[in-house]
Amino acid sequence: MQPHASTLRAEANRRHILEVALTELLRTPEASMNQIALAAGLSRRTMYGHFPNREALVEAIIGEAIAAVEQAHSAGREGVTEPAEALARSLLAVWEVVDRYRLLLSLAQQSLTMKGIRDRLGAVHKAGTQLIQRALEDGSFSSPLPAEGLRYVLEGVLFSVMEATNNGQVRPEEAGRATTVTLLCAAGMPHARANALMARILDE
Repeated sequence: MQPHASTLRAEANRRHILEVALTELLRTPEASMNQIALAAGLSRRTMYGHFPNREALVEAIIGEAIAAVEQAHSAGREGVTEPAEALARSLLAVWEVVDRYRLLLSLAQQSLTMKGIRDRLGAVHKAGTQLIQRALEDGSFSSPLPAEGLRYVLEGVLFSVMEATNNGQVRPEEAGRATTVTLLCAAGMPHARANALMARILDE
């Protein structure tokens, strides 16, 4: 049974709202629901019919970002057997997604809290922890922290780089490579080896 026309229209409106809202919030983080509705060419009634308030709209955008992060993390490591390389590739893939949404980090902190974001990244956490554990076991990484603790620390570094990039302390065009090398080194990989691995990946 095919979806009813009204259902398809509602889904299209929701998708349109999310796309326009992301654009508007990236341009003007304090943009109101009314401003977003105007930019989307929709009535306030339609806007509020999908999202009862601004917080719900931001949460929906962050939800899409989290889903995109999960997909990128999986695609980046697919088919790569060496754990450190798999982690590096997945981090590069994730940064491409994160870079699009990073300016919404402050909004996410207000609406979901960082714990809320972390709680919704379960699949990424599990896969990342497994890769880190394997890299610790094969000697690619060296840390006094257990795999789960090291994953938590590395994630914190990632969020910090996002903020630093937002604040102009890290150049966006360099952030992906620099972040990945920094995380590899934080996991205990020698800097020269981390640079060599990154160069090999980027040269492909």
